[in-house]
Amino acid sequence: MGQELAYKIDWARPGLRDLDDLLSYIARDNPAVAERFGRAILDRIGHLSTHPMLGAIVPERNNPAIRQIIHAPFRIIYRIHEGKRLLQIMRIWHGARGEPEI
Repeated sequence: MGQELAYKIDWARPGLRDLDDLLSYIARDNPAVAERFGRAILDRIGHLSTHPMLGAIVPERNNPAIRQIIHAPFRIIYRIHEGKRLLQIMRIWHGARGEPEI
């Protein structure tokens, strides 16, 4: 019985900037909360490496390769590169901001 290979996780610059901005903003008031929230987001993203189809298709794109998981109130938007076994974290977008810029 073969074990399925995990997908590599890569960060697009906008996604990395989103995470940095988000955690910096939270840390201004409470560094401990920022750390816990950051770890929770990274744990959710890490789970995608073995379950890449877990997220729903981003409705604004209607492309099966562009998916999202929700970590309220944020949308973690990622692209699946099937042939490369790669997931690219594209954005971490606050749900109240409307349609994500991808």
